[in-house]
Amino acid sequence: MSSIEDFKEILKHSEPLSKYSYFKIGGPAQFFLEPRNVDELQAVVQCCVENEIPVRVFGGGSNILIKDAGVQGAVIRINGDAFATVQIDGTSVTAGAGTLLSNLVSQTVKSALAGLEGLVGIPGTVGGALHGNTGGQNGDIGQYATSVTVLTARAEIFVRTADELSFSYRESSINELAILEATFELKQDDSEEVTNRMKKNWIMKKASQPLTHQSAGCIFKNPRGMHAGALIEQAGLKGTRIGGAEISDRHANYIVNDENATTENVLDLINLAQNTVSEKFGVELELEIELW
Repeated sequence: MSSIEDFKEILKHSEPLSKYSYFKIGGPAQFFLEPRNVDELQAVVQCCVENEIPVRVFGGGSNILIKDAGVQGAVIRINGDAFATVQIDGTSVTAGAGTLLSNLVSQTVKSALAGLEGLVGIPGTVGGALHGNTGGQNGDIGQYATSVTVLTARAEIFVRTADELSFSYRESSINELAILEATFELKQDDSEEVTNRMKKNWIMKKASQPLTHQSAGCIFKNPRGMHAGALIEQAGLKGTRIGGAEISDRHANYIVNDENATTENVLDLINLAQNTVSEKFGVELELEIELW
């Protein structure tokens, strides 16, 4: 039986996860590992299975809120060149799970491929984006996915084809331990038009979202037919602070960290928003971010 200590070249003990989170908050991981390739990732997961060590996997850390106490077990970061390849063959695009979403968007736009330009400005990696079906007003990433290669909690690798995939608002049927890569089918379009659409989307996001602050993107899913940010603003909570965390005065569905916030501060604001919106409007706000 292998030991987690066998992976000392890529292993860190009690590593602060705040270093890797977009929120820049969160406690340490008991074991933190950054496998250098798929084989090493598979071996790490197999070792954790054998030793009954709980495993969590993340990429860009843009859609997670990590508790101040940290995470017991192994936390694996999908990062590095081996997980960030992008291959374009006609209108078919295959990207590694560790590819920055911004890089995938820019490469497809440069190739005059339409579909993903509406995702400009969204942080994180392809794996995380697919898991949560990231998107915006102009569509979601899942609608273009034709196959996804996954790693199970038992360290098995297999490919899920289009008929095995389903996507809905900020959700996907991809519930395995990790995504390794995905293939997307896009459409050839006029290069200038695709580029202009991307620029327009970027300008609109920059004008309405607090992109220069530490946050995790939208905190809540939009209730059907409504906007979470508008409900929170109408509840009078825009700009509300608890400790070092604040409900953004630019977009109320963002909570920002002014560099000394704790996860507890953020959770208190989340609870305040949920309770106030429920009392005033009878609407239950559902988290879009994942709480670790």
